[in-house]
Amino acid sequence: MATAAQWISGTRPRTLPNSIAPVLVGAGAAHHLGAFSALWSALALVVSVSLQVGVNFANDYSDGIRGTDEHRVGPFRLVGSGAAEPVAVRNAAFAALGLAAVVGLVLVLSTGRYWMIAFGAVCLAGAWFYTGGRKPYGYSGLGEFAVFVFFGPAAVLGTLYVQSGRIGWVGVAGAVAMGAFSTGVMIANSLRDIPTDLEAGKRTLANRLGDAGARRLYLTLVTLPFPVTIALSVVVPWTLVGFLAVPLVIPGVRRVAGGATGLALIPVLRDTGLAMLVWGVTVTVALFAS
Repeated sequence: MATAAQWISGTRPRTLPNSIAPVLVGAGAAHHLGAFSALWSALALVVSVSLQVGVNFANDYSDGIRGTDEHRVGPFRLVGSGAAEPVAVRNAAFAALGLAAVVGLVLVLSTGRYWMIAFGAVCLAGAWFYTGGRKPYGYSGLGEFAVFVFFGPAAVLGTLYVQSGRIGWVGVAGAVAMGAFSTGVMIANSLRDIPTDLEAGKRTLANRLGDAGARRLYLTLVTLPFPVTIALSVVVPWTLVGFLAVPLVIPGVRRVAGGATGLALIPVLRDTGLAMLVWGVTVTVALFAS
């Protein structure tokens, strides 16, 4: 049986900035519109993190039973390593997604935004069918697009709208930045796995673009949040503190531009995720301070 430490590793803690930072930015955008609620923001954060953990377990389960993880480098995998039975990992995914569903329903009923029940259902389906089902969209080159949508507009604007009932320019800018960072993490991950994904029949966007194309896309994605920061500063000047994330981006840019492969790309995922979190936290503080 897998140990507690292995189960914790299976949640892939380094990916959690992808679910935390967008909710913070959405909460900051809600405050900017005078509609912030600490309770509703906290519920949105639980939903986001639960979805992230759920999709991580779902990926571990689905990729594991397909044999996709047999020769991969990277984080520990419960099913691929044989440390846990596939059904146990699948049930863990269902439990996390179920928690997201219950807390999301509480949030919707509390705010009266009833149409967002359908929005939540789409998020749950997106989490499972990324690598689950007969034709997972993550195996068809659509995973990166989904990551941008779910960790950018869905997370940021969902958090904003459920509190304010409207969408503002600040929220849109934050959604683009968060989506770009999160997709950058995904591209770095797919770039690392190009050889093994090809063997397993997983056609990620990185595979479709090729090594050079994937590297160019990564560099574009992690650069995009900073022009967005400048545009955002026109409305809230203090958001320029988002540039404090630049030192965390630079090491990853050097590795990717320098042709790093395999295990050498793992720090890129960590650094890009941390850059996303730093950008999200600093910009959120600026929005609250304004």
